[in-house]
Amino acid sequence: MINQVQNPNYKRWKFSLDGVVVEPGHTYTVSILNLPEPENGDYRIKEQFTIPGCGDRRIMKSLLCLQNGSLWDPHMETDVTFDKKNKKLYIAVSFVVAQYSENYQVSIQSQGFFYSKNISKENRSLISEKFVFSLWELSQCEMWLTIQPFFIQCKSDCLRVENTLNYCLYYSQRDSFVKVAVGLFLVGVFLASFAFRTSPKEPANTSLSADEEQQQDSKLQERKRVLIIYSPDHPLYKNIVLKLCAFLMSKCGTEVFLDLLDYTRLGVLGSIQWLEWHRQQIEKSSDKILILCSKGVQAKWKAMCGDKKVFLREDARSPVGDMLSPALSLLIPHFIRSASYEKYIVAYFEDISSEEDVPSPFRIMIRYKLMKQFEEVLFRILDAEKHKPGRVNYIEGISEGEHHNCPSGRDLQDAVDAFQAYQLQHPHWFEDELLESSELEVEESSAEICEDAQTTTALITSYDSDSTKVFSLLNSQERPELSKNEECQLRSDLRAV
Repeated sequence: MINQVQNPNYKRWKFSLDGVVVEPGHTYTVSILNLPEPENGDYRIKEQFTIPGCGDRRIMKSLLCLQNGSLWDPHMETDVTFDKKNKKLYIAVSFVVAQYSENYQVSIQSQGFFYSKNISKENRSLISEKFVFSLWELSQCEMWLTIQPFFIQCKSDCLRVENTLNYCLYYSQRDSFVKVAVGLFLVGVFLASFAFRTSPKEPANTSLSADEEQQQDSKLQERKRVLIIYSPDHPLYKNIVLKLCAFLMSKCGTEVFLDLLDYTRLGVLGSIQWLEWHRQQIEKSSDKILILCSKGVQAKWKAMCGDKKVFLREDARSPVGDMLSPALSLLIPHFIRSASYEKYIVAYFEDISSEEDVPSPFRIMIRYKLMKQFEEVLFRILDAEKHKPGRVNYIEGISEGEHHNCPSGRDLQDAVDAFQAYQLQHPHWFEDELLESSELEVEESSAEICEDAQTTTALITSYDSDSTKVFSLLNSQERPELSKNEECQLRSDLRAV
């Protein structure tokens, strides 16, 4: 506490602040005020300071800027060669690696195609990667080459190095190739026109073809649906699952079924009926079941196979209890049939889970790493092919380095980072979430909900023809959102039946 207006040397006081972590290129406000505040007037002093960016020579050699790639100069070089015999184009891209980046993504794109490769440094100082193209793939001379580093600080949001390449300058025979191609095209057009004029006209078939194309277009535009099966290992992990649902719905246009988002119907139908209804709907359509593997999923599967039973704290807090164990009991018999494989997608968040968290029945399938391989997961949900002859499809804003550019993707990444940081600080976090059977205490309100749900489930199981109307309303996917009074009335109707 300072009681004197001047310091012991009878001069103005001087204050300094050390140890505050700031980000380059950001503006900060520093304010100083007198305590206690005077009754009249304002003695608050406020100033703004802008920290120089990493491009400024004063701080570009600091550790923080070096970890953002401030001094990285890739010296990117390209070497173009042609195989005239096989009509192949070879492009070799070489660049110097950086000290604080272990992984890179090298991509080449042009009109009609996009190719990329993920490369690890592996103690190399110079990386050279080769791309091979067939000449028929190339519709224009200009290509764009991009090198995306992944530095420690900026991660997937680092400054990219880009360059353009005109491969026609390296191929003197392209003019003759173009002439031949144009000539063949004109001959093909002539032959097609001649065949069209001489063939009999069939208007009915033409109309049918147009209808089929319209049906295919509407099928592609159909909103896909996915049921998410998971284990609520921790409140932070439940937040990740919710953020993933928001990302699927807002960015990917996918409809999501999740117990956390449908407690009303779960309380009425019960977990088994709720899961079975969704499973039947998925079996009849092209919808998918996404299984998010984690420590809780593996532990509960082992418990079903004879190991010690697992009681999670979040399951005890949930009004519907453990949803994963009945889901596994219900889905595994259908899953083991080869015809059902296409309905299931197995994935786990690479930053907070591992391959060991995948139960043995699901190891016969491809295990996708999120968010690194999320684009492949989305192609599976959409029933689309990423790789086609002569081209590779690409969904903008979905890949590992782009998903966080939208608000929902940024929230998802923040949730993953928060749980990862928590795991580092609490190595035994999963053991801390486990409860002994004697510790299972559910709040009175939750117990009432569960008891009421079981009673309603028993009634629904034994319903007769007179209760069909009420049951169909409760079980209908298109039903309106029920208020508490309406829901209680429906339950009373079921009991009366």
